[in-house]
Amino acid sequence: MEQNNLITGAEALLKALVDEGVDTIFGYPGGQIMPVYDKLYYYGDRLRHILVRHEQGAIHAAQGYARANGRTGVVMVTSGPGATNVVTGIADAMADSTPVVVLTGQVSVAALGTDAFQEADVIGITSAITKWNHQIRHADEIAESVAKAFYIAGNGRPGPVLLDITKDAQNELVEYSYRHCTGIRTYNPYPEPSDADIERAVELIDSAQRPFVVFGQGITISHAEKELAAFLTKGDIPAGATMLGLSALPSDFPLYEGMIGMHGNIAPNVKTNECDVLIAVGMRFDDRVTGKVSEYARQAKIIHIDIDKCEIGKIIQPEVGICGDAREVLTRITAKMRKASHREWIGSFDECRQAEQQLVIEPELRPDGGHIRMGEVVDMVAKVTGNKAIVITDVGQNQLIAARYSRYSGQGRSFITSGGLGTMGFGIPAAIGAKTACPDRPVCLFVGDGGTQMTIQEFGTVMQEGTGVKMVILNNNWLGNVRQWQELFFGGRYSQTRMLNPDYMGICRAYGIDSAVVEKREDLENAVRTMFEDNDRPYLLDVHVLEEGNVMPMVPPGKGISEIMINEKEWYKKNG
Repeated sequence: MEQNNLITGAEALLKALVDEGVDTIFGYPGGQIMPVYDKLYYYGDRLRHILVRHEQGAIHAAQGYARANGRTGVVMVTSGPGATNVVTGIADAMADSTPVVVLTGQVSVAALGTDAFQEADVIGITSAITKWNHQIRHADEIAESVAKAFYIAGNGRPGPVLLDITKDAQNELVEYSYRHCTGIRTYNPYPEPSDADIERAVELIDSAQRPFVVFGQGITISHAEKELAAFLTKGDIPAGATMLGLSALPSDFPLYEGMIGMHGNIAPNVKTNECDVLIAVGMRFDDRVTGKVSEYARQAKIIHIDIDKCEIGKIIQPEVGICGDAREVLTRITAKMRKASHREWIGSFDECRQAEQQLVIEPELRPDGGHIRMGEVVDMVAKVTGNKAIVITDVGQNQLIAARYSRYSGQGRSFITSGGLGTMGFGIPAAIGAKTACPDRPVCLFVGDGGTQMTIQEFGTVMQEGTGVKMVILNNNWLGNVRQWQELFFGGRYSQTRMLNPDYMGICRAYGIDSAVVEKREDLENAVRTMFEDNDRPYLLDVHVLEEGNVMPMVPPGKGISEIMINEKEWYKKNG
């Protein structure tokens, strides 16, 4: 504490974080943020700081933390390269509606615009990929800016906010006081759905003979899992999840038909193009969900429910667009709609489901010999954990196979991945963040040999923090997803996708992380059980899987979602 009840802006920043309820910061110190780190020395009893090994690790860890527990993640880095190293993660958080507040140091006000050492225009760089960003030049701006940052990041459609804090603001003295932000005149995060739109939606749903629901991460963000289940049950409506919507319903929920999209399940994809009313909740019609847009659900009347009005009509023009919080909208619709039965329509999903079981799932999970398949590994983790793990993925085949074969017991926020941006290297630090947020739950990362090496330095964070993450490398010696596309769509020309991999067990030994290699199917179950014996012990399994295994089924790029490839030679054709 400084003289005359004044404190520095650096300490004011930390006090504001404490007053905002922050308990964890992911960060990396450097020259222009050192005044804050100096004061952090005295705040160890109130703020846990996790020292990552690269700023990219800080932002992805904060994303994993936020996605696992719903609280806003916090990142603190220095100026210049420290700030630019978090840009990919900020864009990722924007695409996936993840609440994070990024605090970057900045050179003194007098040095701004002079190309000073480690100066970068981080406000200009991040303007298009943040909900709000702001440069703080005076200490008396800090408390109000922090309050506003957390309000914007966590309310409405969540997303990243950045505060760029000059050296002057960190060093100046200020009389500290804090007031939580409860509203901003120009920002309405929770628009009120109109009664007329609710009534129109109810009329369409009540008149539907073949209704179908597609739900996304908006259900999780809104805490609307119970409301979704009640809506589906009363309407007797089958439903499919986007990749980011996974785990919002238990895997065994009677009306849940699986994942939709490019590598989704056959039944929900085909039935999207057969339903007469499509209710889309908390999703944005991403191209990996719709396939060829001109052929997406052309026969259906569409109801689109989303909190972001910019998403309604952006890709697919709905019959009824309802801008509002998913929990509130579903509650109001469910109260007004009639109880219905659609047994014949639901029964029509069986043919597609049985075909996929026979043609895709059985060969993947119960192959007749040969190398271990990726799906077997994911299935075994689900079995050993009782479907209760928080599943983290990197990006690529590991992501797609984990999405297809992980199972969920009803605990939400159990599938965390980089969806919209598709950021390789996301997995390891995101798993660290998720385990930090939920230390009592098992956290299992599925990652490829390519993504592992993008952020492998975060093994150092695991070592230093003792974070009990479980990491499974689906090791096929390829950049697997690119190789799959090269096989299927580029004439088998495998350009720059073969990987020469290191000794991962040797690397784990250097970082004090227990590990094992699995090469034989008969060793897989015991290895997975050993990995999960101690929830607090970090562990890595290097599983050598079929090198040229593909993730199927697949809707090829440019095709409609009913045009489904079973393998490189076969296509799914209904009725034979």
